[in-house]
Parts: sequence; C-alpha cells; structure tokens
Amino acid sequence: MAPKIFATGVSGYIGGAALDAIVSAHPDYEITALVRDPKKATAITAKYPNVKTVDGNLDSGSIIEEESSKADIVLHFADCDHVPSAKSIVAGLSKRTGTSYLIHTSGSAILIDLTQTEKLGKVDSKVFDDIKDVAEITSFSEAEHPHRNVDKIVIEANSATLKVAIVCPPTIYGEGAGTGNTRSNQVPNITSQILTRKGGFQLADGTAIWSNVHVRDLANLYLLLTEDAVAGGKKASWGPEGYYLAENGQHAWGKLAATIATKAKALGYLKSDAVDTLSNEEILKMHPWGPVLWGSNSRSVASRARKELGWTPTSPSLDETLDFVIKQEAKKLGL
Repeated sequence: MAPKIFATGVSGYIGGAALDAIVSAHPDYEITALVRDPKKATAITAKYPNVKTVDGNLDSGSIIEEESSKADIVLHFADCDHVPSAKSIVAGLSKRTGTSYLIHTSGSAILIDLTQTEKLGKVDSKVFDDIKDVAEITSFSEAEHPHRNVDKIVIEANSATLKVAIVCPPTIYGEGAGTGNTRSNQVPNITSQILTRKGGFQLADGTAIWSNVHVRDLANLYLLLTEDAVAGGKKASWGPEGYYLAENGQHAWGKLAATIATKAKALGYLKSDAVDTLSNEEILKMHPWGPVLWGSNSRSVASRARKELGWTPTSPSLDETLDFVIKQEAKKLGL
C-alpha cells in the first residue's frame, strides 16, 4: 500500500522544493498538505492532482493533530520555531499504532551561540560534524541557541513506535521548484541591500563563515529520508542521532558581498564594487537579524547524509547562481 504522508509548509521555499522532488519520484504516495491560503491550495492541486489539501495554519492544533494521527510519515517544513505545531504533530503521531516517522526541519542557526556577540563578523574555527558532534548539537542550551526548543520537542518524542529525524539546512540558495515561494532569504536579502545602498558591506573583517546548500540538493535529502521511512527506516539514523546537517559548501560573508558587488558592477547595477565595513547598528537598520544573518558563523559538515543515504549533491555552486539572484533582486527594486 502507498504510504500516507502529511506535510506542512509546502507553499514555502523548502517545502515546495521537497514536495516537488517527492511527488516527481513517487506520484503514488498519498500526500495531504496543510495550506492556509485557498489560492495556494488551488495552485498545489493544479500542479499535483494527487495531493490533497486541508485548510489550516500552524495554530490549527486540532487539525494538525488529526491529520498527523492518520499519517505514516509527517514532513514538517513550516516554521521551525513554532512550538504549538510541533506539539500537535507529536500528539497526533503518538496516537498511532505501528511505526510512524517524523521528519522535522530545523536550521543551522542552531549552531550559533547568540550570547557570543564578540564573534560576529569574525571567523570561528569550530566546524560541526553531524556524526562526530551530534551529542553536542542535541544538548545545546535553549536560551543560547535558536531552534533548540523545538528540536528538543521532536527528539524527546522519539520512541519505539515514533521515529524522528531532523534536517538542519544552512544558507540555502537557488530557485525553488514549488508553487509558492521560490526565493531564499539570506543571499537574496543581502543582494537587495547591496543594490539599495549602491555598494557592498560587511560586518567587522567579514571573515565569518556559513555553510550552504542548493535547494534542489536539499530537496533530494528529504526525498531520500522519506524513501527510507517508507522502507522501514533501514539505512538512516532515526532518533537522537538522526540529525542531518545538509551542506555542500561554505562562504565567508565579506567575500560573498565582494563577489556580489563585483558581479553587480559588471551587470551595470553598481558604479563601484567597494565593500564597506559597517557596524552592528547600521546592519540592524537593514534587517532586525542582519548581524546574525550576514555576520555569524554556522559551519557544518553533512557526514551523516552522505554516509548513510548516499546523498550526493550535484547542483551549481552558490557563486554560479549569483548573476541570476542579482538580476532578480534588481528587477524587484525596479533597477
């Protein structure tokens, strides 16, 4: 029998790409998606006629719990900081008899200690490996590390009959494949700010580093995990060790800003490719999380997906996508 899957966030950037990958590979899977906007629901069913939608949002606790209780697998792509929805999913899956699976989406901002503001803009040598360092990652303080509160709910729900895994992507880039949002966050937003202020910028010396991954490669990891769940969870780690840092490269924020400025100048959008050093306060005016988004360190190694699932990223590098991003952001700004 085809597996029954319940998914949240499929109109979003990550969820839309993952849904597309899963439906393309397995049109027989019985997928029900939580969608809050009727227009978005119509777009989903138009592209994927076999996908059913239910009306609701992340605060629709009873709906999420009910749909989770009917699913063999729940794919939670929506807001990784939303505590009530995570609890509703766990409550629903806990009602089931037999084995069920929860694949939850976190984010590699969890690797950042928000109390260490002195490190912003400067490189940190610490690189987290999702096999070697999994015990450390899954025992971070909730007060100091973003996303940890919801990660904890998911991990503690693991049991003999409920198997959990967490996918933790870093900076995601590339055009999405879903019916809703196809634009990422960090790179398009810093590009937009560079175009708006007519020049590149960095925090401190610009050497802070994040890992990155193309959205198509990330979507393929969700596909591989879903397939493993359907097969009975035989390849992948599930439970407290089922933590997947999904990276395939890295970038220093200052160097990225310089590359964007150089390319934007070559495309005729900037007169200078200079990169200015700005203060925390100046970057905060651009975005309330600007210093963290473009000046913190979140360095990771995706050992587990490669070793256990044979995950092999094949998409273009971040640098190879920047011309497209610059043109898209310039168009949005009317340049």
